[in-house]
Amino acid sequence: MMEREDDGRLRWQSWLVLTAVAPLCAVATLRYAVAAWNGGTQTGLVISLALALLVWLAGAATPLAALTGGVITAVLSLAPLSPHSALPPLLALFLLTFSATRFGRAKKQRLGVGEDGRGRNAAQVAANLGIAGLAAAAALGHLLPGAWCAVVVVASLAEATADTVASELGEVLGGEPLLLTTGRRVAPGSNGAVSVAGTVVGTSGAVVVVLVAVFTLGLSPHGALSAGVGAIGGLFVDSLLGATAERRGWLNNDAVNFVSTVAASVIAIVVFVL
Repeated sequence: MMEREDDGRLRWQSWLVLTAVAPLCAVATLRYAVAAWNGGTQTGLVISLALALLVWLAGAATPLAALTGGVITAVLSLAPLSPHSALPPLLALFLLTFSATRFGRAKKQRLGVGEDGRGRNAAQVAANLGIAGLAAAAALGHLLPGAWCAVVVVASLAEATADTVASELGEVLGGEPLLLTTGRRVAPGSNGAVSVAGTVVGTSGAVVVVLVAVFTLGLSPHGALSAGVGAIGGLFVDSLLGATAERRGWLNNDAVNFVSTVAASVIAIVVFVL
């Protein structure tokens, strides 16, 4: 689901997600850079810094959010997932979600569901990109097989793309959505709301990210299928959690998004090892 302002009572969940992701990714990046300070490492760090500055200057994120995204970008750029980095699928996510967020902005403002002018905050970035960053950190530390880490990275990035694209474009193109658990009509932007248009465009966004990974990351056909199935499964987990746990005040939006990328990763690995 698209990120909304959450009840302050659950703000601790956002901080928990942020502190679970950012320090680990930063430490993994620092350790690798110290151990392997070469041209490739320097290039990856420069690209990550440049993208962080670009996101901040574009008003898509707060300064701390841009820094968090830069750290996650760095670990994704350096991780040995294949002969190439995971930067291309991450760029695909950014371009698709950035475009979707700005599409139909006037209508979103009229509906009261438009994103505020401050852009994403650090917890929102960690919630959407954190699992991909942690999987890349595991690959850097040789804690998990590289093929597993690649599938998790792609599945979580594809799910995060699908979620944002489905929410942002579904609000503009999908009309009055349905609540996933009851099937009744609800207002656009409601937790757990789904629409046919939103689901189709969200799924399409996930497919684009997976295809980019196939051509740039060398993801195998079975790995691509696993990541795609995981991403779509995670998208429906997101809507289900929104319609239940978030509507009842048990989870905030950052926690829902983070758990959904976890679900996408678990589903993808289960499919991959079968």
